[in-house]
Amino acid sequence: MQRSVRLKSFELVARDINDVDVDLLHALSISVRWPHRPKDWDLLRRAGHGIVAVDGIGRVFGSAMWFPQGDDFATIGLVITTPRAQAQGGGRWLMDQVLEQCGDRNLALNATHAAYPLYVSLGFTNEAIVYMRQGQVQQTLPPLPVLDGELSELPSSGRLGEITELDARAFGTNRARLLALLSEDASIATLSRGGEVVGYSMCREFGRGHVIGPTIARNDQDAVHLTAVHLKKLAGRFARVDTREKDGVFAEFLQQSGLGIAETVTTMSKGRRFLNRESNGPWVYGLASHAWS
Repeated sequence: MQRSVRLKSFELVARDINDVDVDLLHALSISVRWPHRPKDWDLLRRAGHGIVAVDGIGRVFGSAMWFPQGDDFATIGLVITTPRAQAQGGGRWLMDQVLEQCGDRNLALNATHAAYPLYVSLGFTNEAIVYMRQGQVQQTLPPLPVLDGELSELPSSGRLGEITELDARAFGTNRARLLALLSEDASIATLSRGGEVVGYSMCREFGRGHVIGPTIARNDQDAVHLTAVHLKKLAGRFARVDTREKDGVFAEFLQQSGLGIAETVTTMSKGRRFLNRESNGPWVYGLASHAWS
């Protein structure tokens, strides 16, 4: 694979993302108005692999990352290019690098409107729309449905095994390593019925405030309770939930809680189909992030 590319008047070279100062990555995300803080970039680099496009004096013009989820699947994210590099084919070059590294893995990503045509040309197909809901949480949440089960907090000391199997069933593959990384700085709520954990949610600092996700639940009502337990602690503060639920009890609850739709992206896959909702089974109501899906 070509490790450098000449874009008209300047040449870009691919470097490992871990070899670049995090402040340069932060500046790149700011340039396209993405909310990632240096701390968020550090977590992303711990969770996956990536490359950056730099010029001869070390300026960063783009990035692309991929995150192994099991042995045969990966998600792609943080595909960012400056307008100058994008206009001259930098995004395709970055994706070519990442696709080579991913090998024969099945892939999924969440495409922005700007990047959507590129992913279509690379063989990715549509699966769903993600609604990025965010805003200042209302001081008083809307009425909650009747709670079916027991809500509790998962101790920070561990016991992730209680949610890992449930998560794998909802997500489609085991992502125990990612959950372990996220749990380091997250509060985790679980919902149990008859002594069995049937849902969970995480809440952690991200960008302008907090993100709630992943959230795994069997129905809208369970998802509402697993989200509300965190929103109650964030009253008056900025929060974000990324979900594929367009309408229904869960979507309406988020809207009434102050989390309106800021933008949408498209979930796409290459290889096997990514999203396979099981009737009456656990489902991903809240994404971990656009990069991890």
